[in-house]
Parts: sequence; structure tokens; C-alpha cells
Amino acid sequence: MKTQVAIIGAGPAGLLLGQLLHKQGIDNVILERVSSDYVLSRIRAGVLEQGFADLMREAGVSKRMDQEGEVHDGFEMVLNDRRIRIDLKGLTGGDTVIVYGQTELTRDLMAARVATQQTSHYEVDNVRPHNMLEENPYVTYEKDGREYKLECDYIAGCDGFHGVSRKSIPEDCIKSYERVYPGGWLGVLSDTPPVNPELVYVRHERGFALCSLRSQVRSRYYIQVGQDEKVEDWSDERFWQELKRRLPKDLADRLVTGPSIEKSIAPMRSFVVEPMQYGRLFLLGDAAHIVPPTGAKGLNTAASDVFTLYNILTKVFGEGRTELIEKYSEICLRRVWNGERFSWWMSNMMHKFEDTSEFNEKMYASEIEYYLSSDVGKRVIAEQYVGLPYDDIES
Repeated sequence: MKTQVAIIGAGPAGLLLGQLLHKQGIDNVILERVSSDYVLSRIRAGVLEQGFADLMREAGVSKRMDQEGEVHDGFEMVLNDRRIRIDLKGLTGGDTVIVYGQTELTRDLMAARVATQQTSHYEVDNVRPHNMLEENPYVTYEKDGREYKLECDYIAGCDGFHGVSRKSIPEDCIKSYERVYPGGWLGVLSDTPPVNPELVYVRHERGFALCSLRSQVRSRYYIQVGQDEKVEDWSDERFWQELKRRLPKDLADRLVTGPSIEKSIAPMRSFVVEPMQYGRLFLLGDAAHIVPPTGAKGLNTAASDVFTLYNILTKVFGEGRTELIEKYSEICLRRVWNGERFSWWMSNMMHKFEDTSEFNEKMYASEIEYYLSSDVGKRVIAEQYVGLPYDDIES
């Protein structure tokens, strides 16, 4: 078999890249180790930056997002029970975010791929990229007990932190940077009306909390828990009680509780690998970088990788601009590190980590108060939250 771009991984990054390339007439094949149903069962956040939403529209898969997604003009931050609103639209000159579940946008991208008869292979084993430094790379994999070879021009590694793409690069050719935070987020999904029409980020002496939503009838709530906590130790009743303790009284009083339909603990990690490419293999999304979820940058930073590679490959195949290939990592990393910094900053400002000294805790408390005390400080937060513009590949 032969294609122009082999895409490893059928998450949002791989599917979006495939759809955008298809719109430009660039053939691509997606390989995924698990089933499509399993991919759709992953519960993830869904706060989309303006740039991500525009990419979905450019890919021609935005109809349901635009109909069902909730446009948010702002969000709230709570300090010592004080609710402070960040007016995204007013502070950024009109930019907003869209709340639309990652499962739903993945479903839309999968449906578009099927409708256009593009090739995807699910439940494949032993995926391995080869000849990445040569002009004729290829990917081998196994399906139903048979081994296959997929010849291609370029390989896009969209297979996540634990995937094979990054691990296929020699260790002496890349450098990793990492910060593992103590504890994580215990999240509950429930078919209950949201406690607030906009997201609420809470800084509390008992730990961080977040009130989010998927729709007007489905809510997503999180509380910070210690690193030794287990999901099975948290009954629904215990979760709701702890969440109420961390919310301002007016929110706690109107919180509607109910049975959880999904409950999990997400670890917190900052991770970046440099460079994000090895010859004709490109790393995208979680394969190259991880952010703590506090700043809503994980999915959105992956989208900026997709934007960069999609535009480069469009020039490569359409105009023969192969010199742009070498710019991929440099362009991506500028925005990646910015997203990492914002997520790291938000996490330190809003959480109480076990390894934070008393001095640093005082500094973080003072800093967040400073930023939230003026429109200038709030604007810095708002501009980061809605997402900075994507970098031009010609710059």
C-alpha cells in the first residue's frame, strides 16, 4: 500500500489533520491501535479556542459544533470566595471560546472521514515507522494476524504520550523537559444542569476546584486530590460534599447533584520534547507535549501543531516547497512553550501542591491577586485563554 501521509493515531489531532489534508487533495491513511468505539469512549475536556473552531470550519466539519457548541464570552475565577469574571470578549476585542466536548468533535471528524471514503485502519498492532531520515519512509503494522507495509512521503505521529512515534526517535536525538505535579484532578460527569452558565475556576485552601459543562443538561466537575487517592474511594456523595466545601456559598447552595455517569482521576504533568520532528516523522499533540488541564491548552495546542503541519504539507505537495519541512518544529515549539507557560502558571496560581514551599505559596497568592486586580492583568489572562494567533509558516 502507498499513501502520501501516514497518520499514526485516530484522536482529534490525527483525524483533523487527515480531514484538512483531504480537502487539499493530499492522500492520507490513519492507523489506530484501538477500536473506534474505544476512541469515542475517552472523556476529555472540550474548551475550544477561536483558532481550533476556525480549523474545524476550514475542514468542513463544524456544522454540529456551531449548532450545539456553547459560545462563552467569559469565565470566572474564585479567590477566597470572591467571584471575579474574566470578560474574554471584551478584553480581547471580540474573541471567545466554544464549549464542545472532545468526544463529539471526534465523532464529527470520524463521520466526515467515513463519508469521504478515506482509509482508516483500527485495531492494528505493532505499528512501526521506518526510514524516517530517508526520502522513502514507511510504516509497518499488523492487522488480523497479517503484516502490512504502508509506503509514504511523510509520517505524522498523533498517537499520544504513550504512543510509538516519539519512542521511535533515537534518545540522543531528542531532549525532554518535564514537571510532574503531585496529585491530580478527580472528575465527575453528571446529567445535571450546570451550577453556572460559564466555567468557574476555584482557588481554595482545601485545593482547586472547577465547575465546567458539556451542555445545559450535562455538567463536568473537578476537584484537586492527592497523589495517593483512588477513584473507588470517592463515592458520589463524598465528591459532591467536597465540591460544595470549595465553592462560594451562593454556588454551593444552587449546585444540583446526581449520579455520576463517569468518574476518573487525571494526573497533572508538564512535558515537552525537542525537536518535534525527526527527518520525515512529525510529532503532534500529546506525542510531543503534555500540559496540566488548568489552562485548557492540551487539545488546543495539538490543533496549532495540526495547523502548522497542514499548511507546510499543502505547500510541499502543491508548490514543491520542501525547505519548509525543516521549520515545523521551530514554529510549533514557540506556541507550545507559550501554552506550557500559561498552563504551568494557572496551575501554580490556583492549586495547593504538596511540594510548594510556604514562601512560594505566598508568592502565588499575591501574584494572582495582582493580575485579577486590574483590567490590564485580566487582559493578559484573557488573551492566553482564547489563544494567541497561529504562527505564519513563512515567518
